[in-house]
Amino acid sequence: MKELSGKAIELLRQFITIPSFSREEHNTAAALEVFFEQEGIPAQRKGNNVWALNKHFDASKPSILLNSHHDTVKPNSQYTRDPFEASIAGEKLYGLGSNDAGGPLVSLIATFLHFYNKENLKYNIVVAATAEEEISGTEGIESIWTLLPAIDFAIVGEPTLCEMAIAEKGLMVLDCIAHGKAGHAAREEGINAIYEAIEDINWFKSYQFPKVSTTLGPVKMSVTIIQAGQQHNVVPAECRFTVDVRLTDAYSMEEVLATIQKHCKSEIKPRSIRLKPSGIALNHPLVVAAKKFNINLYGSPTTSDQALIPTPSVKIGPGDSARSHSADEFIYVKEIQQGIETYIKLLNEII
Repeated sequence: MKELSGKAIELLRQFITIPSFSREEHNTAAALEVFFEQEGIPAQRKGNNVWALNKHFDASKPSILLNSHHDTVKPNSQYTRDPFEASIAGEKLYGLGSNDAGGPLVSLIATFLHFYNKENLKYNIVVAATAEEEISGTEGIESIWTLLPAIDFAIVGEPTLCEMAIAEKGLMVLDCIAHGKAGHAAREEGINAIYEAIEDINWFKSYQFPKVSTTLGPVKMSVTIIQAGQQHNVVPAECRFTVDVRLTDAYSMEEVLATIQKHCKSEIKPRSIRLKPSGIALNHPLVVAAKKFNINLYGSPTTSDQALIPTPSVKIGPGDSARSHSADEFIYVKEIQQGIETYIKLLNEII
């Protein structure tokens, strides 16, 4: 285990020193190819996605996917450290992407190495380091899904304090336009599109969908952007606003959208219906294993590549979601070892 942890930490330090913003992950993808080659493991690559299969892969067996991402957001202006230095101070490894999701990614890769040469496993193991997760891009996990073996279930590596998210909310972003009629503000002219929008915005604020998910809670809708008007003396004919909708397994995206369109006067257009709610059955062997080890189970309000994986999945990994995208991002070195140990003991129960 110590050797695996050492490899994982050194790989993570290498990743941190290589800028890998979403859509610019080519250098970390190349580093992954070199790493697998040095380990004697054939790897495949499409775009900035790199994946590999266990040595004794058997197409007649079911397969488990170990997936995390190697893209990062850009460092914010509040950094006091070099985000690409990969420095260790005390028990912390600092650097952009160290926590989200470098720590989970290298822990999953170390787990893959642990099982790579083993024979007579009940499941195949596939590891995939993918791109564009931070922007929910189309050239990430989604772009290689048909190139992977048939996947029966997936473990998605994200910083969860090694607790297991057995469900994850989906995301639907709505672009809304309230229509009015332009007029002079000094006279009783026109129809103010802002006032028209306010009625719908108040509905988004107050409406509650009747069905509540047992794992994910209620559907949540938040108006996050609003734009209207160009000068003080003109009644605006148009008001645009954006709504962030976090979906649960209680409703389909289509049902939620239909309800919104029924109640709102504004023109409602979804940007995408790709990021669906995801999860796994409570009696799934992976969940049963988690319960055996007293791993906390929860429903996650945030989205990840789970939303693009069309099979049962869980989200679990070392690190803390609260540190993601923060200045001077870090992960505790001991968390990486904990992540590897957690992944291995969960899989040992199954394979």
